[in-house]
Amino acid sequence: MNLFIRFFIFNIIIWRCPTISKELSINDQIRDKELRIISETGEQLGIMSAREAQIIANGKNLDLVKISPNAKPPVCKIMDYGKYKYEQTRKEKEAKKKQKTIAVKEIRLRPGIESNDLNTKANNAIKFLKKGDKVKVELRFRGRELGHKDIGKEVMLKFIEIVKEFGEPVKAPAFEGNNMVVIIDPKKQTK
Repeated sequence: MNLFIRFFIFNIIIWRCPTISKELSINDQIRDKELRIISETGEQLGIMSAREAQIIANGKNLDLVKISPNAKPPVCKIMDYGKYKYEQTRKEKEAKKKQKTIAVKEIRLRPGIESNDLNTKANNAIKFLKKGDKVKVELRFRGRELGHKDIGKEVMLKFIEIVKEFGEPVKAPAFEGNNMVVIIDPKKQTK
């Protein structure tokens, strides 16, 4: 039994498929017989062996980088790999800076809410909408309140009316179980 477990673990560790790496093959890591070579200026140099392409790249003090390994034959480009990696990380950072996350804020109401409480909750929703967040308004019904869904609908419509200047509902209020729910999107700011 012990020998079987060792054999099983050995097979998992050794024969497991290697993970796919996002790194590109460069210089001596390229083992293909034929390669399609592109120069640093973007013009095609033709199909040649990896050794010939490496000699050309070394003559220009640049790297040979496999940019399309699945093509027939694989495509390699002569470039400065360090500069290429730097530019890629810089582009990724710029993309992250421009990315905006939209949060969904939640506000809960009850059918018997008083008008000043409703205004306070609506003011909170307006703050969220001004920041650019979506607002999920949930009106909860409990017990006997389920028999008076029309009162809840009036409260929800009054709430939507208060915040309509800053946001508009995605769709009409709908029931999810014992709750009436509506999602309000912020209006686009015109400059």
